[in-house]
Amino acid sequence: MITIIIALILIFGAYLWGMTQLSLVEPVGRLTVTKLGNPDMFPNHGNAEVLGEYAAKTGSKCVLVVHYGGDSNYRQFVQESPLSSSGEVKVLELAFVDPSTYKTYVDWGEVLYTFLFGIPEDRYTYRADGISFQTLDEALAYVDQEAKNYGQEGPIPMFYHGTVRAEGPYLNPGCGFPLYTQISWKQYGRFGAYYYVAKGLIWPYLSNRYYPYEISHLSDLQRLYNEGNLDYTVT
Repeated sequence: MITIIIALILIFGAYLWGMTQLSLVEPVGRLTVTKLGNPDMFPNHGNAEVLGEYAAKTGSKCVLVVHYGGDSNYRQFVQESPLSSSGEVKVLELAFVDPSTYKTYVDWGEVLYTFLFGIPEDRYTYRADGISFQTLDEALAYVDQEAKNYGQEGPIPMFYHGTVRAEGPYLNPGCGFPLYTQISWKQYGRFGAYYYVAKGLIWPYLSNRYYPYEISHLSDLQRLYNEGNLDYTVT
């Protein structure tokens, strides 16, 4: 029995490795749990620096962050990164837009359906760089071309934003989680998606240096954000 389990693990690991070589993205996980400032996907913001460092350490010229679509155009930007051979990393952004309603809470019925069946292809529309896309294939083709234009080779590290506006981040996976799941499922299949979701949920707790500050000041940061007092672009 142990031999069979080990063999299955090795086969699954080989499958994931092989799919990574062929896929557009390599899912990494949740970036953060709440906003330190607004906008936080902005050059030289703390979590943008985290993205740049991760991409540079893995030898990637680009990194992708996926979101739950709001008012933003989700424009790409360049983040300085001393660890990168070019001194910078391109941060690409992609959001899904839910035509039904904007939710800041967890719909557990939807979570269960997604876990069992994935996300229907026609469930959302998508937005990147102010451009709307009707299908995920169109959106990913755009991301792929933008990355290639910047010299990307190999899969793009993919994070989902992960911020929550209220309550705790442990039961609410945060902004962009459905799109992260949808892309992982599309690129790696059901069980690959399960793996990358489970792995990705713990990423900020172990790897984002801002997490201790975010979680220890969570309620204050959420309140300031909801009141509009984290916007450092207002003078």
